[in-house]
Amino acid sequence: MTKECEAALREAQDALSPFPMVAYAGFLHDAEKEYAEAVLTARLVRGGALPAWDEIGVELPAWLNGMAEAASELRRHLLDRLRAGETDLAERLLTQMEDVYEALVVVDYPDAVTGGLRRTADALRAVLERTRSDVTTTLLQVRLQEALERRAGSEQA
Repeated sequence: MTKECEAALREAQDALSPFPMVAYAGFLHDAEKEYAEAVLTARLVRGGALPAWDEIGVELPAWLNGMAEAASELRRHLLDRLRAGETDLAERLLTQMEDVYEALVVVDYPDAVTGGLRRTADALRAVLERTRSDVTTTLLQVRLQEALERRAGSEQA
């Protein structure tokens, strides 16, 4: 599926390259951002190093915004891992989300240059705070359950 998306994106980039007024009107940026989000989300889930913007063939603002949205998408995967009892993996995903956010908030350029990154980073911060709360609550519940089970086991012995 990613290969098909990449092929469609390359076709659009090629078709719009002679027409910069159209190419930079926002439509292509959105397509590049969605492609970057897909590639970066898959890489974050697998735990691999993130490819640079030029490696995946998108403009830097699209890559930055795609990275923010990819980190937000990790929430869904992280919650699935929590439900499966994979707390260590959930904590690793939370750390990745935090790392992405910390990398993005230091980008200090006007929104016209970054494609609205500030707003996207703010949305990521809200997702990150909810996710941190969910992970913390789950970890505390797991610890409490383990303590109760230990206590019940020692009383039966």
